[in-house]
Amino acid sequence: MTRFPLTWLYVPGDRPHVVAKALAAGADVVVVDLEDAVAPDRKAYARDATADLLSASRPVPVHVRVNALDGPWAAADLRALATLPGLCGLRLPKVTSPEQIRRVAVATPVPLYALLESALAIEHAYAIAGAHPALRGVSLGEADLRADLGVRADAGLDWPRSRLVVAARAAGLAPPAQSVHPDIRDLDGLAASCAHGRALGFLGRAAIHPRQLPVIERAYLPTPAELEQAETVLKAAATDPGAQALPDGRFIDAAVVAMAHRTLSLVHRE
Repeated sequence: MTRFPLTWLYVPGDRPHVVAKALAAGADVVVVDLEDAVAPDRKAYARDATADLLSASRPVPVHVRVNALDGPWAAADLRALATLPGLCGLRLPKVTSPEQIRRVAVATPVPLYALLESALAIEHAYAIAGAHPALRGVSLGEADLRADLGVRADAGLDWPRSRLVVAARAAGLAPPAQSVHPDIRDLDGLAASCAHGRALGFLGRAAIHPRQLPVIERAYLPTPAELEQAETVLKAAATDPGAQALPDGRFIDAAVVAMAHRTLSLVHRE
């Protein structure tokens, strides 16, 4: 069964000892960051250290967030990393057009993930999401998007969030993962934010510290009550395919059955 990643742990590419710890932290995916977490004078070192890390496969899937595609470092990042055996995915920041995805796709065999971080990117969300078969996911870069839009209240990002969820689904991609919660000490706030993101249609979340991982996983895994409801729906559908309601009066149709299958698939994430 397909494994749905729920936790994506970002770690600075210029700190190999921190990357080593991240690989043992329990995240579904470790994302080595060459962009925002690395100062300009450390870019070359971070690239070389990451290339060394990815010279062999790792027990945890490793993605790399390269530098912005229209900036001075991205071309060197892609040349150094694109064909390494340990690389499982490339995360492309500040994407604004489908053409950017297509250009990268011809240069690397690995799955691509686009980060939409501006008003222009949100306007092009569906075109980007459907740009190329190599693109496996889209997500938001909320810090940059917040600055671009001049949004102060968190609720001001709910429309772009929903726009991204719809674009991903329309393009046949997996539901997007939420952007990071920047306060690593605010675990209650993280849990509340995850619950809100789940309600909007997100699946999983990026993290910047290992202590955030169990909070994210708990928020996105089905509750016992949700599991019981899903099992009841599927049992009723299997026993009587023509049934339109459960004994307690709840309506069932193909959409309800599909949601039940998705709920159970999150538990069996082999």
